[in-house]
Amino acid sequence: MWLMLRLLSFYAKGEKELDSMDTKCVNALRVLAADAVQKANSGHPGLPLGCAPMAYELWAHHMKHNAKNPQWANRDRFILSGGHGSSMLYALLHLFGYGLTMDDLKSFRQDGSLTSGHPEYGHTVGVEATTGPLGAGMAMAVGMAMAEAHLAAILNQPNYNIVDHYTFVLGGDGCLMEGISSEAFSLAGTLGLSKLIVLYDSNRISIEGSTDIAFTENVAERMAAFGFQTLDVPDGNDLAAIGRAIEAAKADKMRPSFITIHTEIGYGCPAKQGKASAHGEPLGVENVKALKERLGWQKLEESFYVPDEIYRHYEEAARAAAADEAAWNELFDAYSTAFPEARRHWDSYRAPVDAAALMENADFWAHGEEPQATRAISGTMLNRLKDILPQLFGGSADLAPSNKTEMKGLGDFSKKNYAGRNVHFGVRELAMAAIANGITLHGGLRSYIGTFFVFSDYIKPMARLASLMRIPVTYVLTHDSIGVGEDGPTHEPIEQLAMLRAQPNINVFRPADAIETAAGWYLAVTSTETPTALVLTRQNLPQLRGSSKEALRGGYVVSEAAGEMQGILIASGSEVSLAVAAQEALAAEGVHVRVVSMPCMELFSAQNEDYRERVLPRAVRARVAVEAASGLGWGRYVGLDGAAVTMEGFGASAPADVLFRKYGFTVENVARVMKDVIAKNYRANCGHL
Repeated sequence: MWLMLRLLSFYAKGEKELDSMDTKCVNALRVLAADAVQKANSGHPGLPLGCAPMAYELWAHHMKHNAKNPQWANRDRFILSGGHGSSMLYALLHLFGYGLTMDDLKSFRQDGSLTSGHPEYGHTVGVEATTGPLGAGMAMAVGMAMAEAHLAAILNQPNYNIVDHYTFVLGGDGCLMEGISSEAFSLAGTLGLSKLIVLYDSNRISIEGSTDIAFTENVAERMAAFGFQTLDVPDGNDLAAIGRAIEAAKADKMRPSFITIHTEIGYGCPAKQGKASAHGEPLGVENVKALKERLGWQKLEESFYVPDEIYRHYEEAARAAAADEAAWNELFDAYSTAFPEARRHWDSYRAPVDAAALMENADFWAHGEEPQATRAISGTMLNRLKDILPQLFGGSADLAPSNKTEMKGLGDFSKKNYAGRNVHFGVRELAMAAIANGITLHGGLRSYIGTFFVFSDYIKPMARLASLMRIPVTYVLTHDSIGVGEDGPTHEPIEQLAMLRAQPNINVFRPADAIETAAGWYLAVTSTETPTALVLTRQNLPQLRGSSKEALRGGYVVSEAAGEMQGILIASGSEVSLAVAAQEALAAEGVHVRVVSMPCMELFSAQNEDYRERVLPRAVRARVAVEAASGLGWGRYVGLDGAAVTMEGFGASAPADVLFRKYGFTVENVARVMKDVIAKNYRANCGHL
């Protein structure tokens, strides 16, 4: 049908195009994007000017979406991986009626506006993912396609494909240079994600000049090696050719598709077209005028002008798109009647977790008394949750046996079995974290991923995006300290706790025993806007007599002082039991201290002042933090009068017990430091130096 509505574009050395309504609609995107960047005196006009034809063709004729219901479950997803081209996306959202006004476009990149410099999920309606770091959108698109494939396998019934949509992602050379895209596309090809379609804006220009200075590989051959169908559109202004390529991509039911679309950056601007200078700076007032003249635009002097006929055409396209949802709604109603059990299953995937029921679920909180590694306890908790929460979906970066991240008996997600709930991400931590974002953003699933804690360095950039987007991804991070032992300093995390704790909107939870580990998982699966990092031990830990669900407050008194309190030991994870043992040794000497377990600084900081005062009274200034990691961040709790038994350098290769002794994590040393602090505070309070 779309072929009947299309006139072939004519493009010769960038000089002419046919004056069709489609061309006018494409040029409206170009003009609005250029005007927005110019008014802000900041932004990236190059991508919008080059990519407007492919964006228009996709949104107007091939993509299922409905501006009246942007959260329609079966909409096609569109991710602008080259997020610097956001002015084009905002122009699309404005023209298709997603609620962005012309005033919003005029406030591009200004404080408090809906049109941020890069697209932000949850901030602007119609933005499917926060994109900025190049390549991240590519990997998140893979996650969305995986979510679609899994939910389709679980929920669809014969002749009732209620989960049946595509994921489109648009990016350029920068996205393809970043290693994250190769990691993600390698997995996508392995999985045969045929509903994933990549639009590659190949303009051969990067910020520093021609891509030939750093990027000469044959990208299409690389994608073919990954297992993609590869398609090529020689002329990025040829709407009909772009449309044929998109339909050919949809027709391949075995492979994801990669469409190379050859464009010119800054197309239409005589002074900038094809030049690196078009990428990341305003065109200039005169160049914007020249652009409009070249495109045959009306009212060259007037900014943000769009003729009524173009608005009407976009409105017609939007109504046609809305018809897709109307048809789906009829199918879904029939599905609900014919398959009531499947409909209940559908609802269970989208229902919020019943936090109150889980809190009272005795089986969930049950535990033995034998020493166990918190990674092993975490595996037990995950397998308790798998039946309570059918939407749990995730896996590990080739470390499931060590991370204990396998959901037993639920099968592996693969090309042959999209219904499997265990994902094998391979050794691809960076892409894994972005894919988890995409799975969660898709809706209907709760994603978790796992690796060794030291490799959270690879996860960090994409975990940061999860925090920024306020999506509740769960990170299972095991082998959390020098307790790793013989693998040595490359595998022994030191600064990673401080790194993640410095990140806004993430709960970093390092449990000390079974109850606290259960609390960590409870926190993770009931969170609605905050990611959770579960930081877990390799080595066995004892079950603490005083541990409780109070761990959900982030910090609590796990063992009270036997007599009048003289000091406080504060610890997390494996060091809490050490602190309790030091407390007992001190008590034998007549020195009485409280032990506070601090599994999650973020949660403790969120408690009211009265609670924090009860746990850490200001009057008790003799405080010692104990944690087998960098001491950075503990100052807020121990103050200038306290001390920390922490790591001051990297670890070493030796058995774990040898390393804990070597670096001072012993009862004797913790007790000695506590006594020294108490003595120092006593002298200070008595007025002595």
